Amino acid sequence: MNLHYKSTRNSKLKATASEAVLKGLAPDGGLFVPECIPKLDIPMDRLKRMSYQETAYEVMKLFLTDFTEEELKACISRAYDSKFDTEEIAPLAKVDDTYYLELFHGPTIAFKDMALSILPYLMTTSAKKNNVENEIVILAATSGDTGKAAMAGFADVEGTRIIVFYPKNGVSKVQELQMVTQKGNNVDVVAIHGNFDNAQSGVKAMFENAELADKLAGNGYQFSSANSINIGRLVPQVVYYVYAYAKLLGEGELSAGEQMNVVVPTGNFGNILAAYYAKQMGVPIGRLICASNENKVLFDFFCTGTYDRNRAFVLTTSPSMDILISSNLERLIYLVTGEDSGQTSRFMEELKAGGSYALTEEMREKLEDFEAGYATEAQTADQIRRIYEATGYVLDTHTAVASHVCDEYRKASGDGSKCLVASTASPYKFVKSVMTSIDSTYEAEDDFLLLEKLEEVSGVDMPQAIADILHADVLHKTECDTDKMEDTVKEILDIR
Repeated sequence: MNLHYKSTRNSKLKATASEAVLKGLAPDGGLFVPECIPKLDIPMDRLKRMSYQETAYEVMKLFLTDFTEEELKACISRAYDSKFDTEEIAPLAKVDDTYYLELFHGPTIAFKDMALSILPYLMTTSAKKNNVENEIVILAATSGDTGKAAMAGFADVEGTRIIVFYPKNGVSKVQELQMVTQKGNNVDVVAIHGNFDNAQSGVKAMFENAELADKLAGNGYQFSSANSINIGRLVPQVVYYVYAYAKLLGEGELSAGEQMNVVVPTGNFGNILAAYYAKQMGVPIGRLICASNENKVLFDFFCTGTYDRNRAFVLTTSPSMDILISSNLERLIYLVTGEDSGQTSRFMEELKAGGSYALTEEMREKLEDFEAGYATEAQTADQIRRIYEATGYVLDTHTAVASHVCDEYRKASGDGSKCLVASTASPYKFVKSVMTSIDSTYEAEDDFLLLEKLEEVSGVDMPQAIADILHADVLHKTECDTDKMEDTVKEILDIR
């Protein structure tokens, strides 16, 4: 069966998988969604014996139906190789009675590597399939992790350029240094004077600008996206939830058909949406628990049915979740409206114009798979310290948010189901916040001096990704105001 993709804002606007990967965003500003979510066609009893790469093929072939077996297997083998520091790619750690799915063993030590290691290969393969001659310009906004992972993936990939915007003073020191030291003749990084939502809105505005698209085409360029709005980001993320369940089954931690809950630290909603897709494919997932930090727009949405970004933006120690406009939620909204693209479009217009929209009661009933919780800054720090003192296991700040929410959900619900927490970043990426949570006396110490202390505390060697940046040259110094993002792109691409 050939699976096509349609826009959340116009169901008549359809694309093949490779076209959707190339475009990133639908021409009407909507997000591409599959016509249906395919069911797994291989039993868990076979999946539990498969490697990560083999599992990836079995999942992704169902979504990317216009890729040949040879093409897709080539993309997978080139993506999930020795650039990951563990053979399992996504190992599972059992800590007390909770399973942590470690998604940070890739080249930039964050979960974005899981999808952004393969996206460049999916994109260049898609370009060949569609006879694209223009140079593909990857335009991305990042709250810290997407940018570096995308740059690492696309650096010096023939036929591509990448331009990443990030909020100045809105990411950790390690995150910023990872970005501004990134090598690659086709890489540009820009710090904006604003927050992540400003960066994301600016990037989306450029995607929706028909006049700019014409100018790009006239100069031999076309935009595409590496953000989680690209279906080529979302599909690879589904893989690791299928893989995690199969591995736990294979290790005897789950019995056949036993449901597990999944807890995901959530900002842009892509990672937990991937878990939802995995559930729809037939993976026995029970509750999908959305964990927020103090920017708890998603927590409030699941509690009230109203999405309202009209609130103060809080800079937290989990910056990748410092988001008030969760772009991927649009894909879920499309489903709960009964795949009504007109209603979805109206909701997105309401969000753009007034900053909020409200679901009907009937729509809210379709959110029954989801639970939500949030952690304050104090609770996040306390969870890092508590888990470390009890077990010796060190969580990063984002994973700690999810871990806290997991504990609170269990207490409040009495649900005894086993829980899988998506562990989205290495503690090395947020070393100051992690170490001061364990012991407040570290507050006065420099971030980079604390890296060695973290090695001692955790018993885990410093990742190569961190060691590499400590003495690397700063290569990118461009900054701009939020209203100058388009001008900056034109300048970088030398478009008059």
